[in-house]
Amino acid sequence: MSLKEYTRKRDFSATPEPAAKKESAKSSVHRFVIQKHAASRLHYDFRLELDGTLKSWAVPKGMPFTKGEKRLAVHVEDHPVSYIDFEGTIPQGQYGGGTVMVWDRGTFEPMTKTPLKDLAAGKLHVILKGKKVKGEWYLVRLRDENQWLLIKGGESLKPPSKKQEDTSALSGLSMKELANSKKVWNSKPAASAKDKSKLVTTLKEREDKTAIKRVSSPPKFIEPMKAKLVAAPPAGDWQYEIKFDGFRALAICHGQNVQLISRNEKDLSEKFPEVVKAVKGLKLKDAILDGEVVALDSSGKSSFQLLQAYDLGTERPPIAYYVFDVLRLNREDTRALPLTERRTKLENLKVSGIVRLSPTLGSEGEELLEQARKLGIEGLIGKREGSVYESGQRSGAWIKLKLLQEQEFVIGGFTDPTGSRKHIGALLVGVYEKKQLRYVGKVGTGFDQKLLRLLYQKFTKIAADQCPFFNLPEKSRQRYGQGITASQMKLCHWLKPKFVCQVRFSEWTRDGSLRQPVFLGLREDKDPLEVVREKATS
Repeated sequence: MSLKEYTRKRDFSATPEPAAKKESAKSSVHRFVIQKHAASRLHYDFRLELDGTLKSWAVPKGMPFTKGEKRLAVHVEDHPVSYIDFEGTIPQGQYGGGTVMVWDRGTFEPMTKTPLKDLAAGKLHVILKGKKVKGEWYLVRLRDENQWLLIKGGESLKPPSKKQEDTSALSGLSMKELANSKKVWNSKPAASAKDKSKLVTTLKEREDKTAIKRVSSPPKFIEPMKAKLVAAPPAGDWQYEIKFDGFRALAICHGQNVQLISRNEKDLSEKFPEVVKAVKGLKLKDAILDGEVVALDSSGKSSFQLLQAYDLGTERPPIAYYVFDVLRLNREDTRALPLTERRTKLENLKVSGIVRLSPTLGSEGEELLEQARKLGIEGLIGKREGSVYESGQRSGAWIKLKLLQEQEFVIGGFTDPTGSRKHIGALLVGVYEKKQLRYVGKVGTGFDQKLLRLLYQKFTKIAADQCPFFNLPEKSRQRYGQGITASQMKLCHWLKPKFVCQVRFSEWTRDGSLRQPVFLGLREDKDPLEVVREKATS
């Protein structure tokens, strides 16, 4: 379909409705919108940005959320891309008369490189990345060319709550509030000059309401976007940065109030007061920055072990806050902006001193990885060009390439010390597997006496009677020596799985244990239940 049918149904001399203009299709980012439409019958309009227009379907019963669930979707005329932001009231008696809400919006990823060809063939597979809908869906054409099925693929998704169901993803207003806002989208005969003047006034009132929405305080927390571990640099257009070894932290600025919040919502402001002071110096009245707090060694590289020493007060290494993204700036939510635009906003902040801009290294992944290996850097972070910021998601638009075997583990117990060591012998650590804690090995190096004493003091407060690991006791394994027998378990001290530690190791053994693990430090910014064995995808 073209925009001819869209034009035929509307009189653009009488309406602020967007004109039938086909946009350039150069951008690699595909957007979508789902509009809740209370016309003669309530339905949802599902629209995908492809080839410079919005390919559109009317879905009478709304989106399916259970894997395999099917909903009828009626293919309707293409709409202009500018329609993606429309919400308001179309007068009764006009084409599409009723209230329209931007129910959800975001980006989508076609599962092939030829989505237009797939659409023409009658089957399109996409991954939606919105505020309310996230995951895989299929569009499959039936015998009637306008009759399609919208099918939930991948994993089932929890339906939105009652409040989310009646809240606009664009303005935060409900259907009733939108209906009462008096924003009119007239699509029929020409209005008088008086009517046009009134229309301009009502639109201005609506804009003012939106402006009021924008000046509200920044949210207390936004879940950071996550990177997916991969084995090698993928094909496509990517920008690479250094993978820092520190604490991920959001700097939430509201007036002169600055809070440093970890990815699991812990306040790090008192732990790193120098970072808070430095961010205040930027004088950002309303902003949210995403970055990493790191301790720097003598060569300027980030070191998690030094960060642990800083926390214990044994050393005072230089601290820096490397900023790599901006989620909000000057009362504007910037997460939907492409990566390059968010980067430009960061560069315009002109940070200095403790607050630093994470440098972009270029797009040659293999070459950069080899340089990082020579410099002893932990790894790289890759970001797909044009990608948006997907809060809480590990969609694959951000990737991490590791050169060192290192990850988080949950501490489930410890053994008695031997020889001259005091307090603790070795830590017993594990990862979660189907919501159960799997034992993966003992960590007995990387400690000094002060650290052992501190850990022992912390552990006495979370002592447990039962072993938290589902796979212990185990038979002794002669080859790897990582097993714990029933008799050895009597010498173990069990803990509630509350603490997470960072461990470096040489490799995973064939039976899923750690070889040559070294303790690097505790991680207060990680939820134990999120700790799983990291596996790189190809």
